[in-house]
Amino acid sequence: MRTRLVLLSARLLDPVTGRFLPDTALAVSGGRITALGDDRQIRALADASTEVVDLKGAVVTPGLVDGHLHPVSGAELTHGLDLSACTDLDEVRAALAGEVRSLAPGAWLHGWGLDPNVFGDRPVETAALSPVLDGVPALLQMFDAHSMLASPRALELAGVDGPRTFAQAAEVVCDDAGRPTGLLLEDAACELVERAAPRPTHAERRARLATALRGMAAAGLTGGHAMDANGESLALYAELDAAGELPLRLRVAPWCQPGADAEALCALIGQQGAGGALWRTEGVKLFMDGTIDNGTAWLERPDCHGESTHAFWPDPAAYTHVIGELHRAGVPTATHAIGDAAVRHALDAVEKARAAGERPVRHRIEHIETVPDDTLARFAELGVIASMQPTHCCDFTRADHTDNWSRRLGEERASRAWRCRDLWDSGATVVLGSDWPIAPYPPLGVMAGARHRRPSHDLGQPPHGPEQALSALESLQAMTVNAAHAAGDEHEAGQLAVGFRADLTVLADNPLTTDATDLPDLPVLLTVLDGRATHRDASL
Repeated sequence: MRTRLVLLSARLLDPVTGRFLPDTALAVSGGRITALGDDRQIRALADASTEVVDLKGAVVTPGLVDGHLHPVSGAELTHGLDLSACTDLDEVRAALAGEVRSLAPGAWLHGWGLDPNVFGDRPVETAALSPVLDGVPALLQMFDAHSMLASPRALELAGVDGPRTFAQAAEVVCDDAGRPTGLLLEDAACELVERAAPRPTHAERRARLATALRGMAAAGLTGGHAMDANGESLALYAELDAAGELPLRLRVAPWCQPGADAEALCALIGQQGAGGALWRTEGVKLFMDGTIDNGTAWLERPDCHGESTHAFWPDPAAYTHVIGELHRAGVPTATHAIGDAAVRHALDAVEKARAAGERPVRHRIEHIETVPDDTLARFAELGVIASMQPTHCCDFTRADHTDNWSRRLGEERASRAWRCRDLWDSGATVVLGSDWPIAPYPPLGVMAGARHRRPSHDLGQPPHGPEQALSALESLQAMTVNAAHAAGDEHEAGQLAVGFRADLTVLADNPLTTDATDLPDLPVLLTVLDGRATHRDASL
């Protein structure tokens, strides 16, 4: 087999030891690393058809993998007005007013990234944005993507004029008179109004997805664990893959919602393994709760508003049954569990499933925003992956606990925020991700956040829980070695070794010695997926 790619004059960084390999070059054939050696040895493997790249001392790591992201829904959600930089209501109103002026008559306004902290002590409702949205159909996605604000005109067009009942923990929030306030909690409620808005065409969705994925590749990502298969997701991945335009290796977990019966479970089990050259369906995503900011998490004690008291599944025992059925079928699961009660129940469900019959199934819990001491060791004991998003802590909470998330929880529980260090030290396999579009996807920013735990927009602010920071090496491992382990790919991914996948990220300098606050700006010079460049800096 001919050598397709040769990288010379490289510093090859071992993510296990944190040291550079003695080799300075590598060769790639058939999407795999086929040789490591010095420049002379590896150059000799090239022929006239081989792409030879002189890295001039740049640092090569195994390809960086985002452990939790939503490519298709993110590409659609982030197409509208970005409100994530707004820090108070005046800034939100100004941004909305500017967007309204650019709208055609009757057109819908779509916004995203709205932080509930901008409302201060006011209720999160569209009345706070009046009169900017008067007569304008608008949907404003809150930053957590579990809730949105719908303008009065949008509610009118959707025929939503009062409370609704759902099969999951969703809500059309209403005032004392039964009138909707505009706040919609969780997907089932949001979909009531989303259905009334014009939808993008298939071609538009594909183009937006392709653009987002190219941006991810340029940021150094070679893979991602996609935590949904909603809508046209699988068809879009298949189309891009068949056209040679899929720049990330994707592991896709479709959702299992409350009310799923035996037929639905069989369908989910039957989907496993389906995919193409660079994507596959593997695992099932479930929700045990919502979010703390919305009051829809599942906590062992209510928050300061008396909220976050129930599971997303009306009958948590039904969730436990589903975990057992999927475990018996050998299907790994990923459970969204933010609150302490949700995390505990998810761990209990895995323990019960394993007791019924040991199988080598790697289950995961996603987010794990606040947990007590007695749950930490159970992750390692049960082999449950801890999938964490440290930039959520950095950008949506504050060290002084004056933010909405912390105020809802109170000092005791807010002090247990995103316990990456404690979980790591307890023996858990910690995987890092962005949860894009909730937080930005550049992996160097995610790794930096795990190290400094400061607001990315104001690094002069004090860190939130600095004792929970990971080291530079641990942060790299969490997006390489550990990500491969979580996907069951540790024998072919996550390391620079002969026979392993040629998924590579090339950086201008060593990410382990670059200061955490400077790491997001470290240039990504080359990204290689399956032996082909998906991003190449002009300097190479």
